[in-house]
Amino acid sequence: MEQPNIDTGELFTLQLPSKMESLNALENLIEAMASKYNIPDDTFANMMTCLNEVFINAIVHGNKLDENKKVIINAEVDGRRVTWTITDEGPGFDYNKLPDPTAPENLENLTGRGVFIVKQLADQCIFNSAGNEVELLFKF
Repeated sequence: MEQPNIDTGELFTLQLPSKMESLNALENLIEAMASKYNIPDDTFANMMTCLNEVFINAIVHGNKLDENKKVIINAEVDGRRVTWTITDEGPGFDYNKLPDPTAPENLENLTGRGVFIVKQLADQCIFNSAGNEVELLFKF
């Protein structure tokens, strides 16, 4: 498995094809950053959960599993915080119109909780106006 080079500075970028196997490269980057910057286990777990969710949403919902489309991942470490930006090549979505997964009529749904979970676990979650890019901030 390709190991990311994290000794080149504080900004890291991956451009990955929209296929599930690409998730390994992202997970390797998260693990390497956690090791290099001594990111606590709870922050590491939150990052891993959120980035897995956002990446899978980008390839499935954004890029429609089109392997010719990329998901671009940037990570910037600044002091004791890391900001991740995940962008897909899809048309986006209206993140303000997602159904509330905690509403009684949605409790038994098998999907629809990802963005809700990400907003709970990340210190900050910001979508661009199109809805095809999300910025996640984690403090450690």
